[in-house]
Amino acid sequence: MKFIGKLLLTIVLLLALAIVILYVLLQTRWAAGQLSRWISGNSEYRLSIDEIDHSWSAPSRITLSGVKFAEKNQPDVLNAAEVDFDLSWRQITQPHFFDRVVLVNGSLNLSPKPLNLPLQANTLQLNNIALTGDIEQWKVDGKNVNAGISPWQPSQNAVLGSNAQFQMSADRLALDNIPANNVLIQGRIDNKQLMLSNFGADMARGQLTGNASRSTDGSWSVDNLRLSHIRLQSAQPISTFWQEFVKLPKVDIKRLDLIDARLQGQNWSFTDLDMTVTDVTLENGDWQSTDGQLSLNATDMIDGNLHFIDPNVNLDLSPQGIAIRQFNTRWEGGLLRTMGHWDRASKGLNLDELSIASLEYTLPQNWRQLWVEALPDWLSDVSVNKFTANRNLIIDISPDFPFQLTGLDGVGTNLKLAQNHQWGIWSGNLNLNASDATFNKNDVRRPSLALEASSNAVKITALSAYTKEGLLEATANVSQQPQRNFSVNLTGRAVPANELQNWGWPSLPLQGNVNMQLSLQGQMPANVDFKPTLSGTLHASANEGKQIQQQMSQGIAGPIQ
Repeated sequence: MKFIGKLLLTIVLLLALAIVILYVLLQTRWAAGQLSRWISGNSEYRLSIDEIDHSWSAPSRITLSGVKFAEKNQPDVLNAAEVDFDLSWRQITQPHFFDRVVLVNGSLNLSPKPLNLPLQANTLQLNNIALTGDIEQWKVDGKNVNAGISPWQPSQNAVLGSNAQFQMSADRLALDNIPANNVLIQGRIDNKQLMLSNFGADMARGQLTGNASRSTDGSWSVDNLRLSHIRLQSAQPISTFWQEFVKLPKVDIKRLDLIDARLQGQNWSFTDLDMTVTDVTLENGDWQSTDGQLSLNATDMIDGNLHFIDPNVNLDLSPQGIAIRQFNTRWEGGLLRTMGHWDRASKGLNLDELSIASLEYTLPQNWRQLWVEALPDWLSDVSVNKFTANRNLIIDISPDFPFQLTGLDGVGTNLKLAQNHQWGIWSGNLNLNASDATFNKNDVRRPSLALEASSNAVKITALSAYTKEGLLEATANVSQQPQRNFSVNLTGRAVPANELQNWGWPSLPLQGNVNMQLSLQGQMPANVDFKPTLSGTLHASANEGKQIQQQMSQGIAGPIQ
C-alpha cells in the first residue's frame, strides 16, 4: 500500500510539474509563435502573437501581446498591442464564447470585406483603438476610440451583432467623411433597429447633441437634435446640398434646433442663424406634417443676388399646406413684410398682406426674361389680397430702355400676380405713383398709374406724368391672351415736341412745346420683338399753329399719305 501511495504521489507531482512546465512554456515567445502558426495553418484566418501572459492576480484572464489578425490573403483586421480574454464557465460547452474581450492600443479595420468572426463575448471592449471601416451602413474613421458592446455576437453582415447595447467615445470620429471631435454615442441594436439614446460631439467648431432611432426599413426618427454654434464652410453651391438632401432616407423629425449657426458655400450663406423645426417628415425631397412648425431668424441670408437682412419667419405646417404667420426681412435697404398661406393641393400662394417700404432696388438686367420664365412646380399661382408700397426707389439699368422711379408708393387689392406658373397681373386693382421718374433719359414728375385686371385684359384707366411745363395723360388696354394685343391712347399738353423720341417715335420737325394725340396698337407676345407689330397715328400742333400728322406701320413712322 505504501508503494501504491508513493506511486500515486509521484504521478501527481509529475503531472503538476508538467502543468507548471506547460504553463511556463505557454507564456514564452516560442509558444506564442507555435500557437500562431498552428491557427494560421489549420483555419481560414491569419494570426500573429508576440506573447501570451497570465497572472494569478486575475486568474480568469489571458493576455495576448502584439496581436495581428486577419482572414487569409486580406489586410489586417486587428493590430493591437494587447488583447485580453476573460474566461467564463460557458466555455466548457462553447469554447469560442468569452466573458469579455478587450482590445487595447491598436487599430481595427473592418473594411476589407464582411467578416465572420469566430468569437463571441458577453462584452467587447475597445481601449484607445483606431477604428476604420463600415459599421451599420456608415463609413467610420475614428481615433482613440473607447467602446463597450454587450452582448457581442457578431455575424458576417453585422459586426456589432443583431441584439446589443453599446456606448462609444472617441477623440475624433468621421461618419461618411463628416468629421467630429469628442464624440459620445450610447444606444442599442434590436434586430436591425438602431436606437441612439444619446449622442453628442464637437463638430464644425460647434456642438451636436440628440437622440434618434432607425427602423428596419432604413427610415429615421429624430426625437431631438440640437446643433449649437456650428461654423460650416463649403465650396459647393446650395443646389448640391439639395441633391444630397433628396437622397436621404425618410426622416421623421420631432424637434430640430439650430442655434447661432454660420453656414457658407458657393454664392450662399447664413449668418447667426437660429431655427427650430418640429413634427415634420422629410422623404424624397418633400415634406409632410400634421401639426408642425418652423421658426427662423438670422442676421443675414444670401442666395446668389438675394441678400436678406434680419429675416424673421414663423410657419405652421399641416397636411393642407403652410400658414405664413410672420415673414419680415430687410431687403435692398427696405423692409418687406407679409403673411398668408401656401396650399399644397393647388400649389397656390395667397398672401393676405404684402408691404414693401423704403426699397432701393436695381432690377437684374435679365428681369424681363425672368418675368416670362415658368415658375417651379411647387408654385402655380400667387395672389395678394392687400398690397402697399411706400417710398421705394426702383432702377432699371438695361441699355435698351433704362428707367428709374423715385419715391414710389402703391396700393393694390385682390391682385393675382401669377397664374398657371406664369407671372403677370391676372386680376385685381393697382394704383402706383412716384415723386419723380426717368424713362430712357426723359425726366417726368408725379407719375401715376391706375389699372384694373381681369381674365380678359389689363386696363390702364389712368396714366399721367408732368413734364417740365406740360402734362402727359394716357389710357391703355392689354389682352391677357398669348398674343398680348394692346392699344394706347396718349394726350400731351404743352410737352416738348420730341418728348416721344427717346421712347421710340422719330423726331418731329417742330420746336418748343406742343399739344399731341397718339393712338397706337400692337402685340407683345413673350420673347418676341413687338416693334414690327406697331401701328398708329400721331397728331401734334405747335403754339404758332403749325401742325403735323404721322402714322406708323409695322413699327416704321412717316407722314400720313
